[in-house]
Amino acid sequence: MSDESGVNDKNGVNGVNTVGSRPGRAGAAAPAGRPHVRIRPDGRAPRARNRDRRRDRGADVGAGTDTGTDVGTDTGVGAGTVTGTDVGTDRGAGAARSGRSGSRGRRGLRAGLRRRMADRRIRVRRTRGRRLRRALIVLLTVVAHVVAAVLVAYHLTVVPEPHPETAMQSTVFVDDDGDYLGRRGPVDRQEIPLSQVPGHVREAVIAAENRSFRSDTGISPRAIARAAWATVSGGGRQGGSTITQQYVKNALLSPEQSLSRKAREALIAIKLDRTRSKDEILAGYLNTVYFGRGAAGIQSAARNYFGVDARNLTVSQGAALAAVINIPSYYEKAGSDPAVTAKLVDRWAWVLDAMADSGAITGAQRAAARFPAFRFYPAGDTDGQRQYLIDVASAEAADRLGITEDQLARGGYTVRTTFDLTAQDATAELAGDAPPAGGGARLHTAVVALVPGDGAVRVLYGGADYARQPFNDAVDGAVEAGTALEPFSGTKLLPPLAGLARTAAPTPLRLASAYATAAAHGTYAKPYTVARITRAGRTLYRAKPNTSTAMAEGGAGVLTKLMQSRTGGPPAVLTGAAGPRTLWRTTYDEHLTLTVALFAEHPAKGRKPALPAPLPGTAEGLRAHISEGVWAKITGTSVGPSATEEGNPGLPNGQTKPILATR
Repeated sequence: MSDESGVNDKNGVNGVNTVGSRPGRAGAAAPAGRPHVRIRPDGRAPRARNRDRRRDRGADVGAGTDTGTDVGTDTGVGAGTVTGTDVGTDRGAGAARSGRSGSRGRRGLRAGLRRRMADRRIRVRRTRGRRLRRALIVLLTVVAHVVAAVLVAYHLTVVPEPHPETAMQSTVFVDDDGDYLGRRGPVDRQEIPLSQVPGHVREAVIAAENRSFRSDTGISPRAIARAAWATVSGGGRQGGSTITQQYVKNALLSPEQSLSRKAREALIAIKLDRTRSKDEILAGYLNTVYFGRGAAGIQSAARNYFGVDARNLTVSQGAALAAVINIPSYYEKAGSDPAVTAKLVDRWAWVLDAMADSGAITGAQRAAARFPAFRFYPAGDTDGQRQYLIDVASAEAADRLGITEDQLARGGYTVRTTFDLTAQDATAELAGDAPPAGGGARLHTAVVALVPGDGAVRVLYGGADYARQPFNDAVDGAVEAGTALEPFSGTKLLPPLAGLARTAAPTPLRLASAYATAAAHGTYAKPYTVARITRAGRTLYRAKPNTSTAMAEGGAGVLTKLMQSRTGGPPAVLTGAAGPRTLWRTTYDEHLTLTVALFAEHPAKGRKPALPAPLPGTAEGLRAHISEGVWAKITGTSVGPSATEEGNPGLPNGQTKPILATR
C-alpha cells in the first residue's frame, strides 16, 4: 500500500504540478514530460502567448478534469493508462473548441471592418464641405499665381526688332514699262506701303487667314491650345494662328516648334496688338509672309505669279494669292500642275465666298470672278539674256546712289531701267537665227539701240548665253572697226568722242553713241540704263540727260546727208567691215540709233588666246536681218518716222522728240 502511495505521490507531483491542474483537483494524472508552468497566486494559469500553447491549454484542461476522477478509483498504473486515453480524447475536443473560437474571431474581424468602413463613410460625409473648400482655395491660389506670372511676363516682354533675314530685301529691276526684268539679292522680297495694296487684296488675305483680325486681341486661345496639345502629344504641326501671331513668328521670332516659343509668340502678339494699329500689323504681315515661288511679301508674289505690281492685282488675283498662303510650297505649282490648280480653285472660291459674305466685294463682283491665269512655274531660264542687262544697270544704280552693288542688292530698291524688254527679246530671237561659224569658231553678235540727244539705252544685246559667256560684247567688247569709222575721218570731234576716228577697235556702245551724236546735230548724250530708283514708294534718283557738244553742227549735218544719200532718205544707214572678220551696220534718225556688230573668233584654249576667225558667208544677210527686225520692233515701221512729228525744243535745230524711256 505504501509502495502504491509512493507511486501515486510521484505521479501526482510529476503530473499535477507539472501540467498545472487547477487547485482542488490534487492527484490528477498528467502526461509525463510536460514542462513546468508557474501557477499565478489566484490559482489560474498565465495566458498563452502563441497558438501551440493555446491548443495545449485546451487539452490540459480536459485532461485535468478526467485525471482527477480516475485517480480516486484506479491504481497508479491504471491511472496512467486511463490518463493517456483521456488526454487524446480531450485534445480533439479542445481542437474543436479552438476551431469554433477561430470562426467567431473571423466573424468578429468582419464585423469590425464593417464598423470601421461605416465610420469612415460618416467622417467623409461630415468633412466633404471642408475638403472642397480647401481644394478650392488651393485652386484659386494656383490660378492667382499663374495670372500674376503672366502679368509679370507681359510687362517684361519687349517687342523685338525684325530679325535680319526678314529685314533683308532684294532689289528688283524692271524695264521702261515696269515689266519684271530680274532681281539681285539673297531673298526675293520688296517692302511696299499698305497704301499700295488694294483694299480687296487686304480683305482677301483676312478672309483666308484670320476673319476676326479686325476685332481679336492678337491671339487665338483655341489655336494655342491645339498647338500646345500637338507639341505635348507628339502630333503633327498645327496652324490656325492669327495674322498677328503669324507676323510675330515670321518676322520677329524663329520658326521652331516648342511650347516656350509659342508662349512668347502669344505674349508678343498681345503686346503688339495693344501697341500697334491693325493696319501696321497687316502691312508688316503682307511684306513678310511667304507665298511660294521664292517670293516673300505681296509685291514679289504679284510679280512671280502674275507679272504685275501689287497695286495692279485684280479681285481674282488677290483671292488666289490669299489662298496660296495656306500651303505655299504646294500651291506654287498652280498654273503648271493640273491637280494643284484644281485644289487651288476650290480654295480660291472659298475665299471669294467669304469676301462676299463679309461685304468686302459685291455679289456682282463675286459672280463675275474668274480664276486668273498663272505664269508657268518653274519659270524658264532667263539668265541667258537678262543678266547682261542687270549687270549694267546694277553697276550704274549703285554708282548713282553712292553705295556698293552688294548694298544695292540687299537694299530693297526698285530700279526702273531704260530697256525695252519686248525689243530685247526680239533681238535675242533674231540673233538666235545665226548659223554656226564653222571650223570651231564662235559667232558673236552685239546690238545697241539708244535715243539720240538723251542717251537712254533701249536694247543692249551682249551675248547669247550669260552662263557660258558673262562678258558683255556690246559694252566691253573691242570690235575691229574697219570702215565703220570712215565717216568721222573728216569731222572734228570733241570730248568725249575725241580720238574715236583713230581707234582701231571701239566698243559697239561707243560707236553707237557717236552716230547718235550725229543724229542729234552734234549733241553728245552720255548713254545710261537707269531711269529711276525708288524704295518703299519714295523716289531716290531720277535720270537726267547728261549732254555736251562733241561734234561741230556743220560736220554732223554733212555726215548725216552723206549717209542718207546712200539709202535714198531717212533713216541713215552705214555699213562697214574689217575684212572677212567683222561686219557693222548702223541705222539712225533723230529718234533712234541702232548699231549691229558681227564678228567671229576661235575661243581661247589654255594659254592660247582667242583669235579672230572669218565670218560665215551668211553673215551679210544676218546683219541686215537683225538690224531691220529690231528697228521695226522698236519704231513699229521699217522706215524712219515722219519729219512732221512734234519738234522737241530741248534738242537743237528743231530736232523731233526722241523715243524716251518712261520715267
